[in-house]
Amino acid sequence: MKRIYLDNAASTPVDPQVLDTMNRTFSECYANASSMHSDGTRAKEFLENARSSLASVLNCHPEELYFTSGGTEANNWALKGFAFANRSNGNHIIISAIEHDCVLNTCRWLQQQGFLITVMPVDESGIILPETVKEAITAGTILVSVMHVNNEIGTIQPIADIGRIVHEKNIAFHTDACQSFGKIPLDAANLGADMFSINAHKIYGPKGIGALYIRKGTWIEPLLHGGGQERGLRSTTENIPGVIGFTRAAELCQALQAEEQSRIKDLRELLISRLSDDFDNIYFNSSQEQCIPGIVNFAFIGQEGEAIRLLLMLDEEGISVSAGSACSSNNAASGGSHVLKAIGRNPVEARGAIRVSIGRFNTEKDIEIFCNALTRIMQKFKNVHSF
Repeated sequence: MKRIYLDNAASTPVDPQVLDTMNRTFSECYANASSMHSDGTRAKEFLENARSSLASVLNCHPEELYFTSGGTEANNWALKGFAFANRSNGNHIIISAIEHDCVLNTCRWLQQQGFLITVMPVDESGIILPETVKEAITAGTILVSVMHVNNEIGTIQPIADIGRIVHEKNIAFHTDACQSFGKIPLDAANLGADMFSINAHKIYGPKGIGALYIRKGTWIEPLLHGGGQERGLRSTTENIPGVIGFTRAAELCQALQAEEQSRIKDLRELLISRLSDDFDNIYFNSSQEQCIPGIVNFAFIGQEGEAIRLLLMLDEEGISVSAGSACSSNNAASGGSHVLKAIGRNPVEARGAIRVSIGRFNTEKDIEIFCNALTRIMQKFKNVHSF
């Protein structure tokens, strides 16, 4: 049975071109980039050439990019590193109610260290109104962090507008751009963020590699101490094959973005049309306007409690989707999606969503097979509940 993968917001397949590039790097560039011999020098050249290439994609200076183990580390580093480096200027941090768990849990930890955290509400589409940010700022505010695109419902935030408000108050601004990078334009010069986090496994690259952009002049403390790699701010032996794969994946996304996202949008519209036609009791949690093309989050009225069983039955048919965020699924006591609660869903609705996320390698046939399987499964549920 050929499986159909519709969970690209959680992680993407590695593009064959990325894998080919990485395989060559594994065999040709195995030295430590900090070693002084010729092999080490060559590894260092690979590293810095990749950094320059990624900087070109992001329209920033190479020295503003720091490679990490992924988006979680980048987000942790941005918040913790900036908070402790700038504690003498204030102890107040503002985030949104729909941030990724790694941002929410980092801020819970920072609260234990004496920082004050304000969590901003969102509207029913998951949008953070810039005026809400302005109202939350106090004399002690040092940092605002708002994710660019939400990983559960796909909402795109008005990051540039928020950034302008934050910078008018001379406050630093960070955005988690892991779900937006490669899908919508990400330009460091125009984004309005002093720091942003990205990773590779959401853009058809390898897991275990990401980056934090830190604008020149932004002071941040390191999380890792050791040999002084990454210009003294992120010590550990560099993952050269990962960096090369990340860069190649980013280059492919840049080259394919317009055509690819247009095709994915067509698939999304096909999916929404089929779901709307086939099910009278369906409702959508993701906005159909202010949303990236690849994410559709939905549920069925009165059958929210069947979400996990539905997911598992789809899995038995060879179809991979998710019930919200992959990371949130690690917390069995979460009580439902904090994102869905933030947009006004009740506790039952917050536990009952299905997220379909479409990617580069999906086709119309995949959408058709998924919809047909979903119809068969929901008919079984209907028959069971009709007794």
